[in-house]
Amino acid sequence: MTKTMSSQLDLLDLKRQIMQDIYEKRMLLTSARDRAEGWNLVSGLWSPFYIQLRLISSFPRTLRRVGRAMSEFLKNEAPDVTKLVGIAFAGIPIATAISLESDIPAIHTRKIAGVKTPGELKEALAEYGQHRLVEGVIEDGDILCLVDDLVTGMESKLVARAQVMAEVENRGIKDVKCDNIAVVIDRQQGARERAETEGMNLHVLIDFVDAGLPLMREMMADDEFTLIQSYLANPSAFQNGK
Repeated sequence: MTKTMSSQLDLLDLKRQIMQDIYEKRMLLTSARDRAEGWNLVSGLWSPFYIQLRLISSFPRTLRRVGRAMSEFLKNEAPDVTKLVGIAFAGIPIATAISLESDIPAIHTRKIAGVKTPGELKEALAEYGQHRLVEGVIEDGDILCLVDDLVTGMESKLVARAQVMAEVENRGIKDVKCDNIAVVIDRQQGARERAETEGMNLHVLIDFVDAGLPLMREMMADDEFTLIQSYLANPSAFQNGK
């Protein structure tokens, strides 16, 4: 077996362990197991499952696995990155875990209350004063990679990029790029297409539909797995009456 093949198998095993940890430790909740009424997402859609990776720092073994997997993954996907930017709040421990594994320095955004779109950010910055928008060292020529737990529609990532670039301008730093975004899970509900439209490179450790759900199959009841699989195939069919 070649070194490359061995590395790919190790990464696949890490992904399996991560997804099974997420299910076991209820960082993934389902309507069949946890909450019969399901969830209304920020996007306005109803969903029979909810992923809450904000809890990941409570499970250091899982967080360490995520750091190892994403460090290995980004080494191949985005080798030119010089700094990781944890998006407040869920992305901060993940960026730190990757940093400890890869030796790539990490910084993080500050949370600005009530801001959900780049337009709202622009309005908020007029009243934000002299507070820093990003904590950590940014240098001329840095190639930044935003880091977050998961992605659905990209809006919060675009806000984070705008926030980082506003801070870069405030500090008078030159030639900084912030076109990479790395997430643990993509719900596969349009984020890749939106990222491409916005000129961003979306790096996903685990595609939930194609890889994440199958990796948890053996842990789920049949009706639970079938419901989520059917929903992901056609979310609009589940919206009426929810």
